Amino acid sequence: MEHARTSRPLVAILWMLVTGLCFVAVTAIVKYLGPRIPPEEQAFLRYFLGLVFLIPMIPVLRKTRLTGRLMLQFTLRGALHSIGVMLWFFAMTQIPLAEVTAINYLSPIYVTLGAAVFLGERLAMRRIAAVVTALIGALIILRPGFREIEPGHLAMLLTAVLFGGSYLLAKVTADKVPAAVVVGMLSIMVTIFLAPFAYAVWVTPTWTEIAILFGVACFATAGHYTMTLAFAAAPVAVTQPVTFLQLVWATALGALAFDEPVDFWVVLGGTIVLGSVCFITWREAVLNRRQITPAAPATKV
Repeated sequence: MEHARTSRPLVAILWMLVTGLCFVAVTAIVKYLGPRIPPEEQAFLRYFLGLVFLIPMIPVLRKTRLTGRLMLQFTLRGALHSIGVMLWFFAMTQIPLAEVTAINYLSPIYVTLGAAVFLGERLAMRRIAAVVTALIGALIILRPGFREIEPGHLAMLLTAVLFGGSYLLAKVTADKVPAAVVVGMLSIMVTIFLAPFAYAVWVTPTWTEIAILFGVACFATAGHYTMTLAFAAAPVAVTQPVTFLQLVWATALGALAFDEPVDFWVVLGGTIVLGSVCFITWREAVLNRRQITPAAPATKV
């Protein structure tokens, strides 16, 4: 079975390229939508409209027995992810596309740290060095003392932490219930958690804005699906480096479509962070460890 997985790397890379395009499309659409609709409402509508994609999962959800412990884990994950999604939508209105993409690469690093703290994963010296290198990459992106750190940067830093925590809880629950249940419960919980925040700041959206946010839901769902196809065709260690292209595409799109300046230091820092993630993923594969560090797209909105 493992041989079958590793014998189709080109297919996996192609699916990962499509995944990257889908997630860059998500960021571009949200950027295009602008700040008229509050971030809390945008986040709510993205998940509420995306509930339509849960229809095929209903039979699995109905058959699954959810214990109190599982419900607590799903609830905690929903809370973490909800806050992260709101911060992500806020950051999109504050900082360039490339910076959002580059800082989000930190999520897998936080997953690695969280796995060591909460799941008992061993942090060998090489993994520690990779984590430190990634944090240096983050400092290069932010350059504190050399430029102003904006609220959008702080929002994305916290988003990366929250998405990392959400992914860890997904790993824990995925060992107990089918993947469809993990995905479905996240969508349901996030929609419920975001509803009161959206209500508090509600601005009646136009049909065009609703269509745009439904497009966000479509591209995000498609991205997670194609990512799953990529993982089925080859190990994460093969597909992880391809995620660098998301930074390239986000930088180019920001410059061409939104007149955002190309920042060499953001590209450099993002490359260093992703390089560290790739190294950790490769080490997990070499040591035949249970995969903990996710591909960067696995922690997307």
